[in-house]
Amino acid sequence: MSNKQAQIYDTLIIGGGQAGLSVAYFLRRHKLVYLILDDQNGAGGSWQQTWDNLKLFSPTDYSSLSGWRMPKSKNEYPTKDEFINYLQLYESRYNIPIKRNIKVTNVVKMNGRFKVETNNGVFFSKTLVSATGTAQKPFIPAYSNQNIFKGKQLHSIHYKNTNDFIRKKVLIVGGGNSGAQILAEVSKIAETQWVTLEAPSFLPDDIDGRYLFNVATQKFLGDTKENTDNVIKTSLSNIVVVESVKGARDRNVLQAKRPFKSFYKHGVIWEDDSKESFDVVIWCTGFRANLDHLQSLGLIENTRIKTQYTRSIKEPNLWLVGYGNWTGFASATIYGVGKTARKTVKEVVNALNDR
Repeated sequence: MSNKQAQIYDTLIIGGGQAGLSVAYFLRRHKLVYLILDDQNGAGGSWQQTWDNLKLFSPTDYSSLSGWRMPKSKNEYPTKDEFINYLQLYESRYNIPIKRNIKVTNVVKMNGRFKVETNNGVFFSKTLVSATGTAQKPFIPAYSNQNIFKGKQLHSIHYKNTNDFIRKKVLIVGGGNSGAQILAEVSKIAETQWVTLEAPSFLPDDIDGRYLFNVATQKFLGDTKENTDNVIKTSLSNIVVVESVKGARDRNVLQAKRPFKSFYKHGVIWEDDSKESFDVVIWCTGFRANLDHLQSLGLIENTRIKTQYTRSIKEPNLWLVGYGNWTGFASATIYGVGKTARKTVKEVVNALNDR
């Protein structure tokens, strides 16, 4: 198909996870021609890549996208599979246009439009929303002699279950919810040691992601009316004590050490120069924004693109949704991305009307 014959979309959305679906939900309210390009073979985005027993750390009401609440879970906190099923139903409920198994390899600007190159053809659009998230860019910190360690190293995105770790000695690095939950289940079948930058911060047992998000929102909005003497100090990085983490606490395996200083052939060297052997290291150390497909636009600086809220400053017909607070407050969370998506779509529509 020649460029003259190719369809030109008003908006293309790259990524079909929670951020992409949220943008599509608000786009459907307008008479626009839009499409999601997603590189997965089914609904769920990066949630398909997470470990088997993952549980969300908020109940269903706080794990829902705009417009339709997630059906009640059988558990207090929804499972990974329940959330993926919800996203599939969400797509169908709102008849969201999406093409699967489409990997965007490059984006260039041509004749005032975006040319989106993929593994299965080329797409053109007047505006573009990138919602690829971070899951394809796992971050592993660099340590001295890391390359000589003979054991296995994997990032949490590649961890699925405990089958490969029975009777192994496992070092788990990272102090967030993923580190705590993976530690909780691996420690049942293996000898484990947890490493965190600082002492891990746990929420009280009766507090979960709902409280975290509400407190963070109040701070963001500048609401200081609450009596600070009665407010629990929290952040979105606090660990929610879900059932598996409670079990790990009861087994006394939530004892974390500060970082080691180096690897050696069979394990790690601690700050006191003592050595300890390990068979496996699981890195629960987070992610970076997946922006490789936008490299040709020349906008990336220090792994980010400068934005005004979600809108690229240097390329005003490009928006970035769901990568973290730098693209909208709490935009990488299920509950928070809706506010980001609503504002983004308003700007997209205004930009198209001004053309």
